[in-house]
Amino acid sequence: KMLTTVLGSLASFSKISGSSDDDWIDRLNHLWTVVLMTLFAVVTSSGQYAGNPIECWVPAEFTSAYTSYAKSYCWISNTYYVPQEEPIPHRISDRYNQELTYYQWVPIILMFQALMFKVPNIVWRMMNGQSGVNMERIIALSENGMMGDPDDRMKNISHLAKYLNRWIETHREYRYNFIVKMREKYSNVLCFCCGKRDGTFLTGFYIFIKFLYCANVVGQFFILNAFMATDFNMFGFEVIENFIYDRNWRESPRFPRVTLCDFKIRQLANVQTFTVQCVLPINLFNEKIFIFLWFWFFIVAALSFGNLFHWIYQIVFGENKVTYVRKYLKVAGEIHTNFDKKLSRKFAEHYLRSDGIFVLRMVGKNTSAMFMTDLVQLLWKTFKEEHCSMKNGVTEVEETPLMNGNCQMGDMEPPSLKSKL
Repeated sequence: KMLTTVLGSLASFSKISGSSDDDWIDRLNHLWTVVLMTLFAVVTSSGQYAGNPIECWVPAEFTSAYTSYAKSYCWISNTYYVPQEEPIPHRISDRYNQELTYYQWVPIILMFQALMFKVPNIVWRMMNGQSGVNMERIIALSENGMMGDPDDRMKNISHLAKYLNRWIETHREYRYNFIVKMREKYSNVLCFCCGKRDGTFLTGFYIFIKFLYCANVVGQFFILNAFMATDFNMFGFEVIENFIYDRNWRESPRFPRVTLCDFKIRQLANVQTFTVQCVLPINLFNEKIFIFLWFWFFIVAALSFGNLFHWIYQIVFGENKVTYVRKYLKVAGEIHTNFDKKLSRKFAEHYLRSDGIFVLRMVGKNTSAMFMTDLVQLLWKTFKEEHCSMKNGVTEVEETPLMNGNCQMGDMEPPSLKSKL
């Protein structure tokens, strides 16, 4: 019944998918992995899939009450594993060192791990608004702009361009001195140390979230090492080796099916110790689940680290921002002269900056190239109109590093964006 309820809730996927203000590697961590581990937790906690969690072979003189007591005791205390070809240790300490302490807690540890995969996304959703821009609203508006008739589509793109322009202008540095110039120069590399007015707060925070995803998936291996009291880091390699050499997996020391259990029974003034042999059917499922999880964690870790380095490369190297913007401007037919190329560099580096480019990349991952071309074109026209406006036949240049006196009469023909919007 519990499994049916969970599967029924997954049918409405939009309720758990959340916002798309991240990339697919992030969703692989905080969405798909969480769903997968929740399903595994439900399967391992459901008795109908594994039968009775434990069955013990008791002496013939045991009554049914004794048998039920032995099964319950061995389940809630810990059994220990000794290979069939080896003798049972005489010392209690040796038996204690070989106890299996994890099988009762598998559903709980899986749910805890699922929560840990969700934590970076919770931090991102709670804190990215500190940059002054609502990422969730931007992505929702972008996705809505993909649908509907052309007029509604252009209206949504215009609203989005206005919103981004207002955010960019509001969080611009309003005064320039030596300290501000030096901070802007090194803001791409030291994005964690810079504030919102340097245009690197959002990108730096996103890189931090990426780092949390990587640290979490690596930490999962250490959590399972401590939880299972085994070298779980090498578990997948052992599975591959057994598969290559066609070795028998029936007697797994990590997930044994047959274990031993010691318990004492008081009989009047005497205390009698019994050692019974038990079967753990649940370990048949545990072994397959943790084999799959090892390879899943390995793949997620590789993709997460690769994605982290990819984003760092895109953010640190400024030429990537210029190339990204020029790609859409060329498609829109906005690059005609060398002056346009120079101005596009200022558009990317001084107007949009790292945070603006980051928002455009996120929008691009959730929309189409055509949508991005129209959006970048509107921002480009707004940029040209505000910083190289024509008044009384004279080009007025704003005294900021955005222009540096490069607006030229013959090269600028800024269209009126406001009339279209």
